[in-house]
Amino acid sequence: MTLGPNDAAADWASDNVAEAVKHEELAALAEEILTAYRTGEPIEPLRDRVADFGLAEAYYVQTEQLKHFLAAGETLAGHKVGLTSLAMQQQLGVDEPDFGFFLKTMVHYDGATLPADDFISPKVEPEFGFVLTEDLEGPGVTVEQAKAAIGKIYPAIEIIDSRIRDWDIKLVDTVADNASCGAIAVSKTPLNVTVDELSEVQCTLRINGEAKVSGTGAAVMGDPIAPLAWLANTLGAQGVSLKAGQLILPGSFTKALPVVSGEEATADFGELGSLTIAFS
Repeated sequence: MTLGPNDAAADWASDNVAEAVKHEELAALAEEILTAYRTGEPIEPLRDRVADFGLAEAYYVQTEQLKHFLAAGETLAGHKVGLTSLAMQQQLGVDEPDFGFFLKTMVHYDGATLPADDFISPKVEPEFGFVLTEDLEGPGVTVEQAKAAIGKIYPAIEIIDSRIRDWDIKLVDTVADNASCGAIAVSKTPLNVTVDELSEVQCTLRINGEAKVSGTGAAVMGDPIAPLAWLANTLGAQGVSLKAGQLILPGSFTKALPVVSGEEATADFGELGSLTIAFS
């Protein structure tokens, strides 16, 4: 049977109504996460609450939050790539990276003391912090092009946090929740290292001075430049480019460790440098 013009128009209208309804449902999930930011009260997992909730839908929820923050006058400071190490993928039961954003108000520096109560269930990860000296616009960005775009390289710590209750997350949950980003700490003193040495660099995560876990740059997708190229290409497919001056965190050397009030966390790069923050 061949559809007539009225039938085709009805199908088109039905599809558009369904899409509009789904966007309303996704916007409502974004609002729940924004409320969790404000109240500190976690929400239930998102993965089964909207039909066909895949990665595209999860990133839609994340983007709605970014739009909200920018409309409120916040400034985008950079992006983070998450779940790039085998340790983190095993910890959260996923097999691919994700990405999120962080705002200028989320960035802290050497010696900062962060109230633990500002987070729901914080954990820390030691990372590199790349400051870009030129734009990267994918798709098609190579590792060599990404490498050439990196200026200074800093010790960094990401404070991950979950607005999802009890860290009960699958990949789509953490993506929707801005890749579980809570805050960023970055040193004001760059590491004495070149981009060609990054895979060999070792970093130890210390809690109250005690070494807990260690890893090398090679733990970050085999080469910590690779997540930067992946991010540029993934965002580029959405029409978004990485900008010169932005800070990019390419992923953790180790698994994440929980922190509580009264503890210090250090990303210790040995003789290359370090970064310490405290929680009150």
